[in-house]
Amino acid sequence: METLLLNKEEVGSLIDLDAVLEAVEAGYRSFNRGLVVQPEHMDVVLPGTHEGIDFKGGLDMGGGYISIKASSGGYDNNPKIGLPTGMNTVMLFEAKTSALRCIMDGTWITGCRTAAAGAISVKYLARQDADTLCILGAGKQARRQLLAIMRVRQLKEVRVWNANSVALEAYVKEMSEETGLTIRPCATAEEAVRGAHIVVTATRGRRGPIVKREWIQPGTHIAAIGSDMPDKQELAADVFAGAKVVNDSIDLCIKKGETHHAVEAGILRPADIYAEIGEILLGRKPGRENPDEVTIFDTVGMAIQDNVTAAMLYKGALEKGLGMRYAFFE
Repeated sequence: METLLLNKEEVGSLIDLDAVLEAVEAGYRSFNRGLVVQPEHMDVVLPGTHEGIDFKGGLDMGGGYISIKASSGGYDNNPKIGLPTGMNTVMLFEAKTSALRCIMDGTWITGCRTAAAGAISVKYLARQDADTLCILGAGKQARRQLLAIMRVRQLKEVRVWNANSVALEAYVKEMSEETGLTIRPCATAEEAVRGAHIVVTATRGRRGPIVKREWIQPGTHIAAIGSDMPDKQELAADVFAGAKVVNDSIDLCIKKGETHHAVEAGILRPADIYAEIGEILLGRKPGRENPDEVTIFDTVGMAIQDNVTAAMLYKGALEKGLGMRYAFFE
């Protein structure tokens, strides 16, 4: 039996963001059809640091694969020795045999499936006439969010804020050139958020709450992307008061997501969470129901997103003859 090995460059050459959007939508539907087995995440963190590895594993009965992704982060000293601050690796197993079919770099997978999640939430929860986008953050995910959201809404105005002015300036220059959009840098988060139809939070979530409730106008859609651990937070807890709250996984978000802080503060009960995004995709519940409601999509990321994206890329690699084959045993 042979296992296909795919490096970052090979995975990157296979990435089609439109195809990732379709795959993640399909994964969310499978999850809410009961076709996904998804154990608890496992986090291994070096005591007293933010350095560690998060493991997400799951089975997609529809696709026939078991996947596990290892994502590291917080290793701020790594660049000094030529390594990134975080790394991702995905293993894809054939469910019916347990055969390890592929090992691939997961950097593109993590970034693009997360961008797809934000864009899917905009597609189903933002107003149809929403054309003003605010992005908080200026890193790789902030870039991918813009590229993905452009596919589901015609944007007229993009505002960006980041705590680091150098990173902000680079974002504005690079993404203006890449997208052809006029992107306005904002001096404060408040300037970026006020009046925006869509607000995407894509920071590291380590500074504490950034977005205040009084900045949010009726009809706003918020995609909370950056907070995926209990100690991360981008939204003040009271932003959730009176909002229509949608999670990727309620079980995960009340433990690790932005929703966790609202529940912990007593502003939101788990029973008050409107839906999981897959329920809306399946038509079991409507998305946005009126132009004035504030909608919040909270995602901490699920194994099914990695699974369906990795499976799609694996099939693409086989078709194109990419990668190296390795026999762990004869």
